[in-house]
Order: sequence, then C-alpha cells, then structure tokens
Amino acid sequence: MLHLLGVNLPDRKIVSTALQYFYGIGEPTAMKLCEKLSIPPRIKVHELSEPQINELTNTLANMTIETDLKRQVREQVMHHRNIGNYIGKRHAMSLPVRGQRTRNNAKNAKKLNGRWVQRRGYSMWTQLQQGPLNNFLDKFI
Repeated sequence: MLHLLGVNLPDRKIVSTALQYFYGIGEPTAMKLCEKLSIPPRIKVHELSEPQINELTNTLANMTIETDLKRQVREQVMHHRNIGNYIGKRHAMSLPVRGQRTRNNAKNAKKLNGRWVQRRGYSMWTQLQQGPLNNFLDKFI
C-alpha cells in the first residue's frame, strides 16, 4: 500500500481510481491529474515509479484536499450561521439548503446538514423570543 499525505492507496487499483480515496478528489479531477502528470490511464499504483510518486505528492500537497477542505466547508457553514441568513438557519435546523422539498423527503439533508454543525440555538421558541415585536413589548412590561 502506498501512503500519500495520510491516505493509504491500495496497490492493485488503477491510479485514477485510487486517487478518489482522497476527500475532495472525484473522478474528473483524478483523470485531469493523471493527464497532467502524464500517467497512463490503465497503470496501477504499484507500477508507479519514484519520480511519478514524488510528482504526484507535490501536486496533491498544493491542492485543497482532506482536512483543509473539510475545515473550509465547516467555516463556510459557520459563517452562514453567524450572519443569520437563510442558508445558515436551514443548516442549523438540519433541513435542505438548496430549495428542495421538505414535505416528503428530507431524510438525507437531516443526516448531512447536522454533521457539519451542532444543532442548537435555532429552535422556534428562541426565534419567537428574539422578534422585534417581543423586544418592543419587553420595554413596556
């Protein structure tokens, strides 16, 4: 097994398939990397030479992948939550963010959106308490 940047790549896989083990690299990006580094499309990981491995490591080190990409996504979600826009509120309530229906199918969004941020701070009761009408009435009560 080849160990690159904290990820184990299986020896018997084709290089473009093995590159997809990195978080943030899909099939199109893996194919472009292989073309850029002039790696034949059907070569396997154990057949790579040392210069090819070094070149691949240098290229991957300059990309935003793995923990850097996960941190970047988490920061973007937290930014939306902190400014209090629609997207941030949908993330906080673990609901679909991009306009999908919620009447029947929102199971995947409830699983995925709740994974990036903790679910607290956006219940309906706290939203009602923070409304401008309630703030106005609190001054006189």
